[in-house]
Amino acid sequence: MFKGLMQRVDRMLGRGVIDDELYEELEEALLQADTPISIVEEILEELRQAVREEKVNTPEGIKERLKESIKTRFSQPGKHILFRNFPPTVYLFVGVNGVGKTTTIGKLATRLVKEGRKVILAAGDTFRAAAVEQLEIWSERSGAEIVRAQPGSDPASVLFDAINAAKARGADFVLADTAGRQHTKASLMAELSKVANVVEKALGRPADEVILVLDANTGQNALRQAEEFTGAAKVSALALTKLDGTARGGALIGIYERFGIPVKLIGLGEKAEDLRDFDADFFAEKLFAD
Repeated sequence: MFKGLMQRVDRMLGRGVIDDELYEELEEALLQADTPISIVEEILEELRQAVREEKVNTPEGIKERLKESIKTRFSQPGKHILFRNFPPTVYLFVGVNGVGKTTTIGKLATRLVKEGRKVILAAGDTFRAAAVEQLEIWSERSGAEIVRAQPGSDPASVLFDAINAAKARGADFVLADTAGRQHTKASLMAELSKVANVVEKALGRPADEVILVLDANTGQNALRQAEEFTGAAKVSALALTKLDGTARGGALIGIYERFGIPVKLIGLGEKAEDLRDFDADFFAEKLFAD
């Protein structure tokens, strides 16, 4: 993700000197990846300490220290999305337009169906016909069932019906899509709170996971999104999409440190198998890939 960073480190260390110029190069790369400045300073100070006290002075040693600094910032208690032994387990997906909510739902549905689970998709994004159509395509691909309504219908009622259908049909999971909301629109965020309340009424408990989907390319704006959605819907997990070689996922470090919301899913591409459980080791490797 920090494209070219390791080549730059190798080149700088090839001089045989670890100096301010090297640290400035590292600082620039970390900031370009949207890592918050306070965390950049912490990471570089940890590196300086390792150089002084442990005599870390090789390119590989620098790489490993940087990776370790990233990994230790994700000491989260829950690594996997929650599964209930008394079905249906309900996941409510939230986020702004275009971050990949529907695709993430489809990928997860594919995984769960392959595991032998009965899954219902709730097409709660009733404001966009294209979103419902996309979820229907994923329903066909994955083998999951779908509950939908006419465009413009009350999204909360769709989720209510999907949960009741899951109970009646003995489904294991309900994966609920919601309309992409601009986090700066107070009225839309208030509506999301209503959706969460209706889910709780239908289920008899809050949604088992409220998963905020973030696009790795949005950088520091993701921090603002996390703040607004957490207030509106009690977000319990994060999913990071589009984490490829050009993404700027450093902001995720700041989001986790500020809110303590576990990162549980990452998307690496468009294929169903490109959805992975979050792993701090893998994330750090991806950040520092050449």
